[in-house]
Amino acid sequence: MKLAKTLLASAVIATGLGGVAHAQDDKITIGVSVPAATHGWTGGVNYFAQQAIDRLSETYPNVEFVFASSPDSPKQIADIEDMVSTRGIDALVILPGDPDAMTSAIKQVKDAGKFVTVVDRQLSIDGVENLYVAGDNPGLGVNAAEYIKSALPDGGNIVILRGLPIPIDQQRFDGFMGAIEGSNIMVLENEFANWNRDDGFRVMQDFLTRFPDIKAVWTQDDDISIGAIEAIKQAGREDEMFIVGGAGMQQIIQAVANGDKLTPVDVSYSPAMIATAIELTTSHFTGGIQVAGRYILDSTLITQDNAEQFLDAESPF
Repeated sequence: MKLAKTLLASAVIATGLGGVAHAQDDKITIGVSVPAATHGWTGGVNYFAQQAIDRLSETYPNVEFVFASSPDSPKQIADIEDMVSTRGIDALVILPGDPDAMTSAIKQVKDAGKFVTVVDRQLSIDGVENLYVAGDNPGLGVNAAEYIKSALPDGGNIVILRGLPIPIDQQRFDGFMGAIEGSNIMVLENEFANWNRDDGFRVMQDFLTRFPDIKAVWTQDDDISIGAIEAIKQAGREDEMFIVGGAGMQQIIQAVANGDKLTPVDVSYSPAMIATAIELTTSHFTGGIQVAGRYILDSTLITQDNAEQFLDAESPF
């Protein structure tokens, strides 16, 4: 898959042979818990998780995967408790919908002696997980800011549509704000849009009503971008500004590839990171590969020149 080939990682991972290698006939059970597909990115997470499970199940017949997709934190907590008590999992790969609400439950899994891999969203207590797999959230903000500075060399007014009030959003925001410091880029307002198209439309409508001069919009997320684009087009102001999103939604990447002036670039933050997490966790048991620490996938600026590398006709996101 082309997308996977473009994901460059900087990792602090110990590798070696020995430790937890299991014979091919030893039964291993790995739980995989993710949020339900409430928006495009989590839809991609579900797709890539299932794809990795299918592939690895065929490669390693002795590995059983228990997959659960949960609409909210109480259900996700119940799912992982069941994985431990009923299914007897040896490891848990989890992308927590609300990391603050779920930290205690995930710590209980670790305390029960299970290998824990956390994906994307950091827990509220450091050191609970054995392995953390995520995109470069500060880098996503920095890359967006650097592009906006280059596109507006004399400065200009911009607005920011943020995600959810959780650590990865703050990391992105801090990276962005740090990168524009000392420039003539003026942030008129920032507001949470919950990584949601409808909220992106609503927040952008409000910004368009309040601010007659907007040169650029940073949404940090392509689902938000879709809603913001619709609001801008309905207001007839698509020639006044441009949008920089994030995550690498195929619809947005195609627009970038086509040279769309409203969406000239995007920044990668692929939901395929869940597959990387599942594969690393599986290798820990099947091959004796010692994985520990942080595995961070680069956030790359996607332009018309390199957009083709990120297009994947099979991706649902």
